[in-house]
Amino acid sequence: MTEQTTSPAPSLPPMPETPPAPPSFPVAAPEKGDRRVLRAVLRWTAAVAVFAAVGSATAYGVTRMERTDVPGLATESDGRWDYPALSAAPLPSGSPGPFAEENKAGAHYADLRDLVLPAPEGAKEDEALRGKDGWLATDVFLKEYRDQEDRDELRPMLVDEGLRHIAAGGWTTPDGTHTRIYLLHFATAAVVDDLQARHMAPFVGPSYAVRGTDESVPDENYPLKAQLDDLTYSFYVEPEPYGAEQVREAYFGAGDVLAVVLQSRKGGAEPVPFQQAVVLQSRLLH
Repeated sequence: MTEQTTSPAPSLPPMPETPPAPPSFPVAAPEKGDRRVLRAVLRWTAAVAVFAAVGSATAYGVTRMERTDVPGLATESDGRWDYPALSAAPLPSGSPGPFAEENKAGAHYADLRDLVLPAPEGAKEDEALRGKDGWLATDVFLKEYRDQEDRDELRPMLVDEGLRHIAAGGWTTPDGTHTRIYLLHFATAAVVDDLQARHMAPFVGPSYAVRGTDESVPDENYPLKAQLDDLTYSFYVEPEPYGAEQVREAYFGAGDVLAVVLQSRKGGAEPVPFQQAVVLQSRLLH
């Protein structure tokens, strides 16, 4: 993507030292046999509206801002990564942004391959996620899921919902954190909303187990201030005791795109780099 140098850099919203916990709901995690029933009746609308959306052509200088400029992030070891300067992909002439009032379908007219968050400095890119001509085969994405029966169920579901293509990227940082990002493109925002809320990422927990996890639960510590208006989020984390690695998961609908962000690390996946990746990917899709 082309770096823009003339626009002012917006500030990354502060991550509070003690994030507010969202309301808890006395809902037990579903047994696998009950999952399909829950998919038919559960619908979750995420709590959003927390900080203003940036313009479609604004450069995101937040990737390099000084830690001391952000309350609660005043140390050099806050865990954030240094990303290259980011800017939104150019729209075709006359095309509205995905959240423009006249864009009822929430369509992304920019090239989705240009909207994938790039790797931070010092990270080793995951070449397997580059795909062919920048488009990833569906079966590569499905390998993220642990059980063969889930992959077999997801494959025709994505076809039936009209999956157009997948853009993806991933990397491993020197501390061993492995990040994978998948952008699944559908026809309309309504399709994405239904797929996320009822089939893949309901509030009580993910419908399909990611490889490397025994259990994933809603991440009640993910800060509201790290969520963008207009986007619908589902956050999960693997609770202790976990195995060799801990996995964090985010599913969020951004217009006609369902984004999936996965991050894993031996000994524990830190929350700050995960939140940073989600925030920056959210901005690129907004």
